[in-house]
Amino acid sequence: MSEVQLNKSVKKLSRNLKIINGLLIMTAFLLSGVAFLKLSEIPNLQNSKASSPEKVATKIDTNFVSLWTAPAEWRMMKLEPEEKKLIQYGKELIAHTSEYLGPKGSIARISNGMNCQNCHINAGTQPWGNNYFAVEANYPKFRERSGAIENQVKRVNDCFERSLNGKALDSSSREMKAILAYIKWLGSDVSPKTTPKGSGIFKIKSLKRPSDPEKGQIVYEAKCQSCHQANGEGVMAADGKSYTYPPLWGKNSYNQGAGLYRISNFAGYVKYNMPLGVNYEKPQLTDEEVWDLGAFVNSQPRPSKDLSKDWPNIAGKPFDHPFGPYADPFPEKQHKYGPYKPIKDWKEAHKKSKK
Repeated sequence: MSEVQLNKSVKKLSRNLKIINGLLIMTAFLLSGVAFLKLSEIPNLQNSKASSPEKVATKIDTNFVSLWTAPAEWRMMKLEPEEKKLIQYGKELIAHTSEYLGPKGSIARISNGMNCQNCHINAGTQPWGNNYFAVEANYPKFRERSGAIENQVKRVNDCFERSLNGKALDSSSREMKAILAYIKWLGSDVSPKTTPKGSGIFKIKSLKRPSDPEKGQIVYEAKCQSCHQANGEGVMAADGKSYTYPPLWGKNSYNQGAGLYRISNFAGYVKYNMPLGVNYEKPQLTDEEVWDLGAFVNSQPRPSKDLSKDWPNIAGKPFDHPFGPYADPFPEKQHKYGPYKPIKDWKEAHKKSKK
C-alpha cells in the first residue's frame, strides 16, 4: 500500500470513530433524559393509583378468610368399623332425610318430604351454609327460645318439628344416634365453647328501611322461580319420595316456628348459598335483594305451629321474631320486616338501664 493510500485509510477510520463517538454521546444523553422523566413521575405515583380504580387494592373482608372446614373423609379410616358406619349413615340421613323419614320413608314417616340438607348445605358442611361445625362444641346450652338448657337431641328434634314440619325422632333410635355421631364427627376438632369462623349462617347487615315483599317477588321471579316454581311448591324428585328443589312455602314447606322464618336468617342463608351453586366466594344477590326476598317468601302461606311455649322470657325474643307479645313497644310488622335498628337500640338501652 502506498503512503497516499495509507493516509486516506487513516483519515477515513478517524472520521468513522468520531461518528461513533458522537452517536454514543447522543445515546447517553437520550437515556439520561428518559430516566429523568421516569423519576419525575414518582411523586405523582400515589395520586395516579388513587385516581385509577382498577389499581386500588381491594380491602380483604376477614369474615371470609380461613374459614373452618369439615374433617377430611380419609380420616374415617382411623375409626372403628362400627363408628365409621354410624357416621356415614348419619350423613346419609342428613342428605336424603325424606327417603328414610319422609311421607314415603323406609324407616318412619315423620316429616314433610324435605331433606335436612335443604337447609344445611352439603350435608351440613358448607361454610356459612348453616353447617353443624359448632354444635358439638356448644351443646348442651341454654336457649332463650325454650328457656331451658337443651341437648343435641332436643335441637335435632326442633328441626324435625319445625323445619321439616313433622314429628320428633325417637331419641333411642339408630337414626338419632347416627345423626348425632355425624354431627360429633364434623365438630371433632372444634374446641369446647368456641364457634369457628364460617359456622352457621352469616349475619347480614340489616337495611335502614323495611324489607319489601313486592321487591322480593321481583327477585324471586328472576332468580328463584325456575327451581322453586311459581307457587313456591318446589320440584319433586322422580322417585316421588323427596324434592329435587324444596318447597319454599305451602303445606310441604317449613312452618312458622322454623329458624328460616326469621327474615334475618333467611337473608343470611340465601346471600351466600343461593341461587343453587353460589357460595361465599361468589355471591350473586345484593344485601337488599336477599332481605326483600326473605320478606316475600316469608309472607306466603305455610304450616303453622303452636309457639305459645316459646320465649318464656319475652325480653329474650330476637329483634325479628314476628310474633308478639314483646318487651319493647314496637309492633309485630316492624319486628318482621324492619327497620330493625330502632328495636336493637331500644333493647340495648333497656339492657343498660337494668344494670
